[in-house]
Amino acid sequence: MTRLAVVALGCLSFISPIASQQIYDVFTTTWDKSSLFTYSQPSPAIDFVSPGTDASADIVIDDSQVSQTVYGFGATLTDSSAKLLSQLKSNDADQYWSLLGYLFDATDGKQSAGITYLRVPIGATDFSDTVYSFDDVNGDTSLSSFNINNAPSYVFSTLTDILGISSIIHIHLVPWSAPAWMKSGQTMNGGSLSTSYIDTYANYLLKSLQAFKDKGVNAWAISIQNEPENSDSTYPSCNMPVSTEAGVATSLRTLMDNNGFSGVKIIGYEHNWNDAGGYPEQLMSSAGSDFSGVSFHCYVGSVSDQNTFHSAYPDKEIYQTECTGQIGTDWWSDLKWYMDNLFIGAITDNAGTAAMWNLALDSNGGPFLSGSDSCSTACRGVIQINSDGTWSPNQEFYAIAQASRAIVPKDSGGPFGQRIGVSVNGDLSWSLVAGAYKTGRTSSSDWPRYSLVVLNWDDSSSTTFNPVSVDATIEFQGKQATYTFPVGVTTLWWYASS
Repeated sequence: MTRLAVVALGCLSFISPIASQQIYDVFTTTWDKSSLFTYSQPSPAIDFVSPGTDASADIVIDDSQVSQTVYGFGATLTDSSAKLLSQLKSNDADQYWSLLGYLFDATDGKQSAGITYLRVPIGATDFSDTVYSFDDVNGDTSLSSFNINNAPSYVFSTLTDILGISSIIHIHLVPWSAPAWMKSGQTMNGGSLSTSYIDTYANYLLKSLQAFKDKGVNAWAISIQNEPENSDSTYPSCNMPVSTEAGVATSLRTLMDNNGFSGVKIIGYEHNWNDAGGYPEQLMSSAGSDFSGVSFHCYVGSVSDQNTFHSAYPDKEIYQTECTGQIGTDWWSDLKWYMDNLFIGAITDNAGTAAMWNLALDSNGGPFLSGSDSCSTACRGVIQINSDGTWSPNQEFYAIAQASRAIVPKDSGGPFGQRIGVSVNGDLSWSLVAGAYKTGRTSSSDWPRYSLVVLNWDDSSSTTFNPVSVDATIEFQGKQATYTFPVGVTTLWWYASS
């Protein structure tokens, strides 16, 4: 696939309903790739009518159960991702702009993924050319040598281009390590933050917020430390005990509130599911008022572990923020896992975001920091930038796109979607995994948009691989519609009164 976006960015003539509840808009990605984020309008439109016999897979939507806002789906703009995108821009500007539009244009009426969540590192990661922070002058406790331009210029030029396409992206700033001189061992690769530098590090993070703002990048959220239970000597990382992260957050929250960043969230933890009842709960117990919530990575544990934290702190937000694919794995198996665990599953288990790791990598899973052991099997980006100057969406893209189109605002300046109640009943209930969402409107006279994202993973009804479409009924507001879900992922839209 070389010039996908020539077609993908064409404006779709989405139809607004007049009087009845009808499914007008469908996006489909199938297991065999015969449809890849393909838009269609059923003809005729699918009506919600008086209920008949329930199908063996009966999807029941309860729009009276309104849960968390879904801020978006996305990935991380690592230095490596920004470098590859910048090179693409230099080599073929048309390809570059087509790709950015296909990724980030969230405008209603565009067949694009509409990514609205993007992590951006503060300093180097395992996907950087070199190890650096924003202040590498030893002992500079006044931070007089702080300089965001220690980061490669292509990070900021790419961010500027992305934000020029969409102003509704939630930017989440995350450090992989404090500057080396603040840490035990005097290295960014592993070790821990010296507690004598807690306030200095908080000020460093404040200066990062200010510097990004000066670059035209307004943060939605900031974290204290990526993967605080990890210390690796081969790439920027930092072990940070609960008490240290809590101390930094308390200092930073005061600094932010006093310097015009009171509306920016502080997100804690940023590590694996398996410790959901440990570190995150201890962090909230120590400094809960300073945090909006906690974020999770997918590498150890189960997505259902998020509920352990949610049960203990139901008023705190949850975010799923990192997971990587690996080169050489099965396309359809990956897509199933991503939808079940991230782009439907994480939201069902109370997350407000779901995201992959690198936004873009090359065909070898690079470039990455020399000597890093973080990807023993080469990591895969959401997008692959090819050596011939073209680009290819990976399975991660299609998972993000199918989910994102269910929750992006319908109206310019309008709200994001909220999760609503949904269940699947009947003898074939196991065959479908569903998420349902309601997106409000800027005008009270306009009907909300309702969306359904459905994974049909009925691919083994016999002892051999045997993909089977599922005829389902959809129950909504006392009415019923029927739809046949192909094996794959389907996103449906319709409009109805609240």
